[in-house]
Amino acid sequence: MTGVLVLPADGPRLRTEQDALDVIGEVWSQDAHTAVVPVDRLDEGFWTLSTRIAGGIIGRFTVYRVRLVVVGDISARLAASETLSAFVRELNRGHEVSFVTALD
Repeated sequence: MTGVLVLPADGPRLRTEQDALDVIGEVWSQDAHTAVVPVDRLDEGFWTLSTRIAGGIIGRFTVYRVRLVVVGDISARLAASETLSAFVRELNRGHEVSFVTALD
């Protein structure tokens, strides 16, 4: 995929805004504009919105205009949290952040 950096499934988890900035730096170094991040690379705290981890990470990608695609099955998490479900639904309406089950 041209313009896309696909992170491997194994590797450090994204926990902080600095982790997001490190990925953004990788994206730019590859002359890409999109980061594809496997769901397992996101810290568990990402899924608890009150931690603000998700907002911090997503905010960095948005500010630096790097598209973020999170790939993997999050259906159990969505079923367990209406707030998370609404958050993901809203993000998927836009073009900057997407949550998808698989890459097509």
